[in-house]
Amino acid sequence: MNKEFLNVIVTDNDENTLIFFKTIFKELKISIKVQCFSNGKNLMEYLNNDDAVVPEIVFINYSIPGKNSLECIDEIKIQPKFSNMVTTIYYDQITENEIEDIFVKGTNICMKKPADFEKLKKVLADIITINWQYHTSGLNRDHFILKV
Repeated sequence: MNKEFLNVIVTDNDENTLIFFKTIFKELKISIKVQCFSNGKNLMEYLNNDDAVVPEIVFINYSIPGKNSLECIDEIKIQPKFSNMVTTIYYDQITENEIEDIFVKGTNICMKKPADFEKLKKVLADIITINWQYHTSGLNRDHFILKV
């Protein structure tokens, strides 16, 4: 597959987190087009629009308002048009049971969000690089899961 960039969506109600993600994505060697949403309701309204560009990867804060992250994942996983989209739930602090629920719902990546900017940069760079490899090499994403 000849792909020049990745379409990425980040959903978080914290403006600083959105700025951090966008800043980090700009610094990566892979070209990324980023869209941001402040809640799950707006995310799903966008994704369910027929004119929406389906991203290669979506990052959703575990505790977003409007429609919670697991409701968004439920809605995403039942729609065939999202079958190639990699879903990432990230969090500051949750239990092991909640992490298990995230994977049971079908999320591909569960990421503990580092408080340190440089560590966040490394984790996001790793996630984007792995996804870039999947999208450019045609690797099978059916059973792709990752906990970082």
